[in-house]
Amino acid sequence: MESSLLSHHPSVGPLLTESVQRAKVLEGMLRAVAEKGFAAATVADAVRLARVSRGTFYALFDSKEACLASAYRLGCEVLEARITAAVREAADWREELRLGLRAYLQTLEEDPLFARVYLLESSAVEAERQATLTRFLARYRTTFARSGQPVPPDDALFVLAVGIHELACTRVRAGRRVTDLEDTLVGCAVRLAAEEEPWI
Repeated sequence: MESSLLSHHPSVGPLLTESVQRAKVLEGMLRAVAEKGFAAATVADAVRLARVSRGTFYALFDSKEACLASAYRLGCEVLEARITAAVREAADWREELRLGLRAYLQTLEEDPLFARVYLLESSAVEAERQATLTRFLARYRTTFARSGQPVPPDDALFVLAVGIHELACTRVRAGRRVTDLEDTLVGCAVRLAAEEEPWI
């Protein structure tokens, strides 16, 4: 089975039999949902793709929803870790913004399996989606604080986080690349931070 970026998360590493089984189940669910959509995908699909038994699945997860939420959460943790690593040496806030968005877009493009679930099926795990967007909001707040300009209000930063997510979603749904969005997204974000009029 082709692996997704979930295989890079330490909690699904091949240290224990349960870890191996868990990794297989998460990959199987991710693939099933990416291929069929959450509504049509079944536990039977996931265990078939994972090559494990239904008993193994239910020993690890209570439901299809719980399994997908776990896969989504772990994938987001890897995505965010890659962004953090990418911006670590940024010289200023603009470079931090660009490097972070580049890592975000590159990760999605390099892992179409996760990208389809993260972008197109996230409504199935809405609480996880909202938590991820809120973390991105906080990341933008920290980045913009380095600019020396007043930091936009959280509502504006949330619009930025959701807008980036939805634009990437539109590209993936159409089968188009997301990495060529980098300049557009950086330009929009810089203008948000460099707004001359005070935020009301």
